[in-house]
Amino acid sequence: LHVTSPGERHDATPRTAGVQLTSVKQPEWGLRNGAMMIVVRSPQTLEEADRRVLAAWAADCAEHVLGLFEREAPHDTGPREAIARARAFARGELGVADAIRRRFGARVADRRVSAAALAAARAAGQAAAVAHVGAHALGAAAYAANAVGLTVPGQPDVIATEIRWQFDRLSEEARAALKRLPPVGETRSGPLGPGLLSSGALREIICVIQAALAAPAHVLPARWPFVSGQR
Repeated sequence: LHVTSPGERHDATPRTAGVQLTSVKQPEWGLRNGAMMIVVRSPQTLEEADRRVLAAWAADCAEHVLGLFEREAPHDTGPREAIARARAFARGELGVADAIRRRFGARVADRRVSAAALAAARAAGQAAAVAHVGAHALGAAAYAANAVGLTVPGQPDVIATEIRWQFDRLSEEARAALKRLPPVGETRSGPLGPGLLSSGALREIICVIQAALAAPAHVLPARWPFVSGQR
C-alpha cells in the first residue's frame, strides 16, 4: 500500500482531499502512524464484501488449531479475541476502520510457547487482518496448517489433512474470492509479497491451496510437496 501525505506532490496522478493517489485502483481508509488516511489497495486487498466472506473462513481455520496455543498459554486471550474480531467483521458488526484500529491496538500473543503454538496464534492474527487485506485469509490457512505440521515434524500428511478440512469449509463465495487473489510471490505489495508467507512451508502450503483453487474441480493433489516442521 502506498500512502502519501497532504502537500506531497506527484503531478502524474490526481489529488483527492489533500491525499495523493498513486494508482487507479479504488482507494479506501486505512491506518498509518495512528492516523486514518486514504490508501490505495493492492490486488491482494479485494472488495470489502469478499473480505467479509473470507474473514469467516479464516476464523474457522484459525479456531481449528487455537487449542495448540491455549494449552500452552491458557491465560493469553489475544488470539481468541482476534478470531472474535474476524467473526464480528464477517457478520458486518465491525467496520473496516474499526477492525483495523482494534487490530493494531491488540496485545501481542505470548511468544514463550512452542513453534506450533506460535503458528496457531499467528493464524488468529492473520484472520483478524482479513478486514484490512483479503490475502491474509491464505495466511490464516497456511499458519493453521503449518501449526499442525509442527506438532509432528516430518509427517506432511497431517498438513494435507488440515488443508482438506479447510477446503471442506469453503463456501462458493469464499472460493471465488480466493481465486481473485494473485499467486503468492507475484506482487510485492501485500502479505503474499516478499516476507514470511512467500517462503518455506507457508509458501508451499499457499501454493498447494492456490493450485487446487485453479483446478477445474478444485482437486487437492494426491502427493504433498511441502516439508513439515518449518517455523
